[in-house]
Amino acid sequence: MLDQHAAGHRTPGSTTRGETVPTVPPAETAADAVDVSALLERGRTLATPVLRAAVDRLAPPMDTVSAYHFGWIDAEGNPADGDGGKAVRPALAVLSAEVTGASPETGIPGAVAVELVHNFSLLHDDLMDGDEQRRHRDTVWKVHGPSQAILVGDALFALANEVLLELGTVEAGRATRRLTTATRALIDGQAQDISYEHRDRVSVEECLEMEGNKTGALLACASSIGAVLGGADDRTADVLEKYGYHLGLAFQAVDDLLGIWGDPESTGKQTWSDLRQRKKSLPVVAALAAGGPASERLGEILAADAKSSDFENFSEEEFAARAALIEEAGGREWTAEEARRQHTIAIEALDAIDMPDRVRAQFTALADFVVVRKR
Repeated sequence: MLDQHAAGHRTPGSTTRGETVPTVPPAETAADAVDVSALLERGRTLATPVLRAAVDRLAPPMDTVSAYHFGWIDAEGNPADGDGGKAVRPALAVLSAEVTGASPETGIPGAVAVELVHNFSLLHDDLMDGDEQRRHRDTVWKVHGPSQAILVGDALFALANEVLLELGTVEAGRATRRLTTATRALIDGQAQDISYEHRDRVSVEECLEMEGNKTGALLACASSIGAVLGGADDRTADVLEKYGYHLGLAFQAVDDLLGIWGDPESTGKQTWSDLRQRKKSLPVVAALAAGGPASERLGEILAADAKSSDFENFSEEEFAARAALIEEAGGREWTAEEARRQHTIAIEALDAIDMPDRVRAQFTALADFVVVRKR
């Protein structure tokens, strides 16, 4: 049976691919009072020049492969204005510096370091998961080969530590320690994610632990690293990490919904992408734990899928049928509710520390944005 947060949720109706995934109820949110797009753009604008300068340090061809991954050039090496992602992490890093009264610029090295680690993980994850599309373009391993994806990912991780340590301050050392701890947790989460693909059953608790490692740890670091660079004490940094960790769990819950029911035009990934990869994501795990006819039938089908030699050739209808069973068993509704619950925990965590009202409102608005996004 599911725990007290998972039990009792059922969603009637059929699965509709491309339908907007509901998470936070359509009530007034902080995002209505704060220009979130401007907040995201500020983080991107402040971080990108330093990020590009760091990437320029890499030896050829890793510099151009990285530039392709970040969307700065196309596959032929021509300048491009590709989709560089949502930039939530840089926005959080520069915003967290303002908790201490420091300028947003104080958080730039932290924003760049976190973004480098995040993209290190994307390069490796795309290869391990066999994903051929990211941000509406072919992934690095698909264009430049698996070896370059591995090497460039490793290089970005090394650069992340360089960017921080070359500051030469006590605060930079503290920030680096938090970043490396978060990176180790991220790698733990990816290892758990891969191992779960080969298991018939994964508990909700195991899934949440994996997603806390894989997504929550780095968002926790992003939410605190600017404050650490600005001289925040460990208590303040720990509170900001708690906010970021639970925000990461909300973020991943929404990602899990989009991984099954998201519109490919918005997500840049294949239809039913997580089902194609046999991922034990939250909707799947919650549906399997719920009990009842749809849950039992889903378990039987997924167990047969694991033994199938023809899984790669399944039709759209076959994946749609699995998504419908997940929804009928309650996995979709439970995951949406979990996103709301984690969002609430994240916001309430901020009550433990003092910060300017404007900064608090912006942290809240970013959290609201995370759980109502479509990609």
